[in-house]
Parts: sequence; C-alpha cells; structure tokens
Amino acid sequence: MARPHERRTVLQNFASLSVLQAITYILPVLILPYLFRVIGPEKFGLIAFAQAFIQYFMILTDYGFSISATKEISLCQHDRAEINRVFSSVMIVKVILALVSLAILGCAVYFIPKFRSDWPVYVFSFGAVLGNTLFPVWFFQGTEKMKHIADINIAGGVLTVLLLFFCVKGPRDYLMVPIITSIVGVITGLWGQYIAFRKMGVSFEFPGYTSIQKRVAAGWDIFVSIVAINAYTNTRIFAVGLLTNNAITGFYAIADKVAGLCQTFPLMSFSQALFPRLSRIFQKSKKRAYEFMERIQLITINISLICLPLIFVFAERIIKFVFGGSYPKTVLSLRLLLVAVLFAGANAFRVQFLLVCGKTHIYSRIHVVMAMIGLPLTFLLIDSFSYVGAAVATIVIEAGILAITYVTVKRLKPS
Repeated sequence: MARPHERRTVLQNFASLSVLQAITYILPVLILPYLFRVIGPEKFGLIAFAQAFIQYFMILTDYGFSISATKEISLCQHDRAEINRVFSSVMIVKVILALVSLAILGCAVYFIPKFRSDWPVYVFSFGAVLGNTLFPVWFFQGTEKMKHIADINIAGGVLTVLLLFFCVKGPRDYLMVPIITSIVGVITGLWGQYIAFRKMGVSFEFPGYTSIQKRVAAGWDIFVSIVAINAYTNTRIFAVGLLTNNAITGFYAIADKVAGLCQTFPLMSFSQALFPRLSRIFQKSKKRAYEFMERIQLITINISLICLPLIFVFAERIIKFVFGGSYPKTVLSLRLLLVAVLFAGANAFRVQFLLVCGKTHIYSRIHVVMAMIGLPLTFLLIDSFSYVGAAVATIVIEAGILAITYVTVKRLKPS
C-alpha cells in the first residue's frame, strides 16, 4: 500500500517524533523533581492547578484542528493555493479564539475569589495559550514534515529546563515557572510560523467567510470530542485542586504527569506519524487500512502488557528515586492510573481509525456520552475519596470508552 519512499517518510517522521518524545520524556524527569523539591508541594500544586485551568483555553484555541486541519493538509499537499487557504483560515480562527480565551481569563481572575487571590499565576501562564495558538503543529503533521516539530520543541524544552534550573531557587521564585514556560512557548510558536512562511512557502491570504466556515464546520465534531475528553482527563487535576488543597493537588499531579508520560511515550509519536499515511491507505483500500490498524493496535497492547506491570511493581521505588521521598499518595495514584493507561493504549488506533473513516460524529458522540457520565463521577468520587477518587474515576471512564469503541469499530469492519 506504500512505495519505498513513502515508507521512508513515515519512518523518518516516526523517528523525529520519537526523538521528540524521548527528550520530552527525559526533561520532565529532570525538572519535575527539582521543582517539587525547591518550591514545595503546595506551590507545585498551585502551578499544576493553574496549568490545568489554562489547558481549557488551549483546547479552545486548538478547536480540533490538530486532526481536521492535519487531514485537510495531507490531502492537498500538492495544491499550494488550497494549502494557503486552509492555513490562513485556521490561523484566523485560532487567533479569534485566543482573544476570546483572554477575555474569559480576565473575567475569571476578576470575579472568582479563588483565582483572584493568585491572579499572577494564571495571567503569566496564559502565554502558553499564545504559543500553542501560533505553533502550526497541524500544518507540519499534514505535510509530513514532523522534523520541524521535533527540532522546535526539543530546543524549546531544553531552553525551558535550563532557565528553570537557573532562575528557580526557592519557594519565592514559583512565579518564574509560568513566566518562563510562557515566554518559551511564544518563542517556539513564532519560530514555527517563520518556518511555515519562509522555508515552506506558505503565504497568508484572507480566505473569505466561506472558507473559514468550512474549517470551523470540519473541526466541530472533533472539538466537541476533545472538550468531552478533557472534561474527564484535564479536569482530574482541576477538580482535585477545587475540592482538596494545593498540597494534595501537588502529590496527585506528580502521579498524573508520570502516568501521562507512560501513556504518550512512544505511542503518541507513532500515532502522529501514522495518521496522515493511514488516511491515504484508507483512500486506496478500506479493508487494508482496517487490517493495518488491527495489527498496529495488537502490537501496542502487547508492549503495554510488558511495560506497565513493571512500572506498577516498582512505582514506589521510582517515585522515591526520582522525587527524593516516600509519597504514598503519589504512589497509590500512579498505580491506579496505570490501569487507565493500559485501557487507553489498547484503544488508541481504533479511535484513530474512526477519524480516518470520517466518523467524527461517532467519535464525538462516544466521548460526549462518557463526559456526561465521567464528569459528575469524577467530582463525586473526589468529594468522597479525595485524590483516590480521581484515579478510580479515570479507570472507569477509560474502560467504558474502550468497550464502546471496540464494538463500534468492529461494526465498521469492511467486508
């Protein structure tokens, strides 16, 4: 289904994104323990809570373009005029959504006491939204030039770590964390724009209302799905922060971030590299695309069944070695979240197949339903069992999504 040079493209993209994932895997291992020890669990929890809040604005500005625009770009790589229209439309929408996000943040820090009391943390964290708005990840993925993503993010990650080590020396320096993260985020976003315009020949042109409306419509189902997904993923830390205190939030956030690393590395690299190519294979043969998806999914499940039990067994030693202390709350949370990671990994490429099939409405419906169940469940369990409730709710939700998606994809199997 792919010529030799096409296979090389996928492998090169996978290699670039794997290097990126490896670096982004290593950097948190270096910086998270340092920050946790230097600024303490309470300030670390406050920053984690602020990042969880800011993440909602990043979801809004992304608007599902990471999937819908990636697919559009991948299918018109040789049509320069169409690429310019898609790029310009997407960027206009993202900038408008960034301005809306800024207005919402301003209202939150002015009218809500919990946010007003620590307003500098939230305001300084907003730079990450601006950086995310500017950085055209979807464009590089669609054109299968993932090396640019890797180069920019690796440089940004290394710069962030160096600045944090240099500038954050004690609890009083906690505000430097969001400031540095935001500044580097904006720099990488501008760098991405420079490459798109100067090195890849994109030119901005006002696309017209019809073109903008088309991109908004294409991304809507995916946006709703991502909002729903984050209603029960990103909300975990946010809800723990609302219903407990900053210290407990800090302990839980560490486990959540470690579990997130286990879930994304190296699965996300492979998934991102494969998505544009799988879209093309599907255009040629639906049956071959389905068979290919099934083989890749089986491989990832087998790898998870080997790696995750080892992390589960040695969780206490890992936390103690990396973060310099015995934190039972963190260890218990991590072990529970690893079960959810297994379910999510066992579902990754089935979810991708739904998107390749163009069944975004089904994809959206699954996650909206689970969000309607998962969001109240998360708050209820956290209110009853504190941080443990957040982890248990995650397991229940991921298991439910796996079951529904498995049945749905089986029904879509081409004859």
